[in-house]
Amino acid sequence: MGLAFFGLTFDNVGSFRASLFSQIHQIVFHGNGGYDWHTVYNMPIWLRRFTFNEIKKHFEEENEAIQNQSKGKNSNTKTVIDSDGKVKLPNLLQKPTNSKKPVKYG
Repeated sequence: MGLAFFGLTFDNVGSFRASLFSQIHQIVFHGNGGYDWHTVYNMPIWLRRFTFNEIKKHFEEENEAIQNQSKGKNSNTKTVIDSDGKVKLPNLLQKPTNSKKPVKYG
């Protein structure tokens, strides 16, 4: 039987179902508890696609912002470990190099 119901055939029904369930999973998983599986499954297709695309856009923008921040940060980052692998003490904890006699009070 070569007839297709709304374009679905035995050849492409498997990939359609995988795509559908993947989309439902992504909305439920990345929806931060705002959606359950049955609600998303019963959503109108246009609303499910809109929700999926909005969540996808949000995470893409978030990843781009993180990458931009990490690129800008690399040029002026400071580390507390020197090239020998030893921890550098902050200036405040280092011994003074050219100190005079300690000040005595009283």
